[in-house]
Amino acid sequence: MPLRMQKTVLYKSSAKIIDRLANWAANPWRRYSLLGIIFLVGFLLGSSLGMINGVLALMDPVGAFIVLIFLEILIQARFIFLKSRNPEILVWIFDMFRIGLTYGLFTEGLKLL
Repeated sequence: MPLRMQKTVLYKSSAKIIDRLANWAANPWRRYSLLGIIFLVGFLLGSSLGMINGVLALMDPVGAFIVLIFLEILIQARFIFLKSRNPEILVWIFDMFRIGLTYGLFTEGLKLL
């Protein structure tokens, strides 16, 4: 069994996708639109998690714990990517997704008051 993956065309192109995304997002309008879309996806996911958890009313603490662990993993990944030589666009994507998710959860929590 080989210890590393073969250098296929798919492997090479998937390894360069972050660099291609960073080059594509060099234009400020593209970067802001990408980050806005990521923020809205995080907001949609956060509000839908809050709605589903509120409607089912099952295992609310477990759902909150899973979301908290996911947010902490994103924070740790941010520090890992800041130390590595990866482009900053990946850090910005993680940050905007995390902010959108948190904002969606807060707005769902305020709806329940």
